Amino acid sequence: MTTPVELEDGQHQLGGLLIGKGTPVTIAAIEGLGQPPLRTGDVEPAGEDGTWLGVDYYAGRTLQIDAAIKVPGDATTVWDVLADLQADADTPAVRGVGGTTMDLRLKFPGRDARTIRGRLRKLEPDVTRYRHGWVPLDIEFQAGDYLYYADEPGTTSMPLGGLTEGGMTFPLMFPFDIAGDPAAVGRPGFLEVEGTADTWPVIQINGPCANPRITHVASGRVLEVQASIAAGEWVQIDTRPGWRTVLRNNGGGASLAPTSRVDQFALTPGLNEIQWTATDPTLTSTLAVTWWPAYKAL
Repeated sequence: MTTPVELEDGQHQLGGLLIGKGTPVTIAAIEGLGQPPLRTGDVEPAGEDGTWLGVDYYAGRTLQIDAAIKVPGDATTVWDVLADLQADADTPAVRGVGGTTMDLRLKFPGRDARTIRGRLRKLEPDVTRYRHGWVPLDIEFQAGDYLYYADEPGTTSMPLGGLTEGGMTFPLMFPFDIAGDPAAVGRPGFLEVEGTADTWPVIQINGPCANPRITHVASGRVLEVQASIAAGEWVQIDTRPGWRTVLRNNGGGASLAPTSRVDQFALTPGLNEIQWTATDPTLTSTLAVTWWPAYKAL
């Protein structure tokens, strides 16, 4: 993943293609930016008035974009832009594996750019209304969840027994190449997480060590890897919804203890204390944490 392109107000990015202000794709309206669809547990009680209000869950956010390709007098570019809009969605990396996503980045006045992770579900041109380089478009983008994510991730590297401020090497490719300086001075044990919603981190343990155990102190949730990791090797735990994998650097998997709940190991907005332990006589193993601040609303 390369550093995101800086967007202007009213300019957005679908996959790798800029749309909106200053581009051949004009946007009339975007719907679905407010409260996402609900899955409710409401029940109408038998024999009495009213409704018993059950647990509410948010479904994945669906965005409807009313747009048009507008390149007056240039019929060739119209069809080239239409092909480019489909390009990222039509890749094995996006549609070839369950849970994988592409990005829709949005930039509105008064807000930093925000990213929605999902898939392109509809891209329908109305060619019957084609007029001299103008083709209306009906675009639908289905997100995997209801959250908006920051463009830039936060990242920290910690040596065994403590945490220090670290850094990141770009471009960031999957599996993520996370680097940090364990000798840097920082606040031991704490991550400062921006955003307004919980977010799920990507955690990488760099050997040599055995049976590493990572604890989110406030919640008491634990991830415990039942494996030995040699020097120069790593295990990566991706807790993000849709991914939730435990991978070794050689492409194989690693086992977690039965009490480890990857789906519940979330970081909360504000300060988060992380502790980790492992068997490492050399005291050279490190752990790196990467997260994308999440927001409930634009």
